[in-house]
Amino acid sequence: MKYIYILPFLLTVFFSTTIKAQEFNIQALDLQTAIDVAMENNLNLQRSQVNLATQEANLIGNQGQRIPTFTTGGSTGYRWGRSINPVTNLFENNRIGNINLVANSNLTLFAGQQITNSIKQNQTDIEVAKYNVLATENNITLNVINLFINVVFAKEQLNIAQNQLATTKEQLAVTTKLVEAGSLPLANKLDIQAQNATNELEVINAANNLRIAKLNLAQSMQIPFDSRLDVITPDLDPENYGLTQKEVDEIFEIALEMMPEIKAAQLGIESAEYGVKIARGGFMPTLGVGASAFSNYIDQFFMGERPDFRTQVRNNFSNSANIQLNIPILSNFRNRANIQRARLQKRLSEIQEEETRNQLRQDIESAYTNAYASRQSYEASQIRVSSLEEAFRIAQQRFDAGAINFADYQLAQNNYFNSQADLVTAKYTYIFRVKVLDFYLGNPLKL
Repeated sequence: MKYIYILPFLLTVFFSTTIKAQEFNIQALDLQTAIDVAMENNLNLQRSQVNLATQEANLIGNQGQRIPTFTTGGSTGYRWGRSINPVTNLFENNRIGNINLVANSNLTLFAGQQITNSIKQNQTDIEVAKYNVLATENNITLNVINLFINVVFAKEQLNIAQNQLATTKEQLAVTTKLVEAGSLPLANKLDIQAQNATNELEVINAANNLRIAKLNLAQSMQIPFDSRLDVITPDLDPENYGLTQKEVDEIFEIALEMMPEIKAAQLGIESAEYGVKIARGGFMPTLGVGASAFSNYIDQFFMGERPDFRTQVRNNFSNSANIQLNIPILSNFRNRANIQRARLQKRLSEIQEEETRNQLRQDIESAYTNAYASRQSYEASQIRVSSLEEAFRIAQQRFDAGAINFADYQLAQNNYFNSQADLVTAKYTYIFRVKVLDFYLGNPLKL
């Protein structure tokens, strides 16, 4: 069986100096560190791990039913009034003190295979819990990848906004000098000042978006947000992220063999089948053996003497052994109801398995469609940026030469920088969606 679904297994190109997550002072994160911190702190994962430990404890308890029980103990007390003296076997009105010692042992020999089936069910439930842990790790990893990429994306968007602002400021400085020299009307300066204010607002918005992206990443890692939190940007070239040539059906068949949620759902049906067998065992006879040992001490005189404790215990020692056979005849429909509930639970497990398969197929279909659409959007955005970059270069030259007005120049500038922002969006959307497809194919997730 492949282990490629075991996460985290992401690789990154760069490394960073990172302070421990427990100190909540992480300043520079690479992707693997972000995943490790999220894995360590995620409460859903801890809940899944506790559930696994609980199933292991249940197995120990059911395995113990195959070995004998053994208990030992004692009691002491007094009797007053008319009662039989165990020493003389006569009725007396004396106070009689006694010490009783007892030991018991019981072993179930046959219980309608309920013990065996309970053990098998527990073993299956342990495997289900293990797959649930892996599924939780997968979800954490994919979520962190997405949020990590969002931070990188927001950083690039902020950089574009800052570049646009810098370009506008340069143009404003040139225009101001020309206005002061009387070469241009004041209206030109006022138009550029308005554009400069707009660009400053865009920088503020981009900075806020970056802060929100960092906040989401910090919350996914379950650490307090620190404004100094940053990520190391890997070299992400979309040309290095090729789309698979496999069709949806092929991807789905591969995913069925490796996705832990599918394995868990399939084993859930197996566990429910053992539940039905356990319920059927309630109609079967049970057979067991038992043994006990008893002795006591009485603080009474016999023939003028009181035997010492050891002598009395030795002389009064007795044993017993027995075989118990229980045959269920009438159980107030309890066993019948147990079987009915077990069968319904199996049906629910079958529905859950089918639902999980359907959800996986739908997720793969969506990921496949989105990945191909985002690839087309990225290619179109590249062409658009290239064209608008040249158009803006020409517009800037013509504006400097006084051949066009500021409105035309501003339109060319906005079109160019907006196309850059759209390209960044298309780039990271495409990369993440390719990674999602890689996840379903079992390919190593690396940036």
